[in-house]
Formats: sequence, C-alpha cells, structure tokens
Amino acid sequence: MVRTIRLSPDEVQRFVNITSKCSFDIDISYNRYVVDAKSFLGVYGLDFSKALKVSYEGFDADLETFVQEHTIAC
Repeated sequence: MVRTIRLSPDEVQRFVNITSKCSFDIDISYNRYVVDAKSFLGVYGLDFSKALKVSYEGFDADLETFVQEHTIAC
C-alpha cells in the first residue's frame, strides 16, 4: 500500500514510534530518496515541505490511524 502524507518535524518521533512497533517493512520516500520509516534520523532528514510517500505491506491499526490523519489529496 502506498499513501501520500505530510509530516511536520514535531510529528516525526510519534511516526517512528508507531512504525517501530510494526512487524513489516515500511519505507518513506520523497523523489528518489527512500528511507526506512523506523529510522528517526532517516525520516528526520527528509524535506517536510514536500509530500512524502509511505509504502508498506501489512496492517497495524495505530499506523492506519496515523496515516489517515496525515493523508493529503493527490
């Protein structure tokens, strides 16, 4: 599943805490930069002024709630 979200620097810690609890791989990307969504430094290094794509193959209720709260229309 691929979702487009927008994050602020203040939301990164919560996002990483949620993704770290998931048993499946989660990537977050902008253009050609792809990082592990469970890495605080990797996520924090992205450009928050741009839309970010979150890619994952699995289900976690907390992750779904967070992504839905931050999803933007494309």
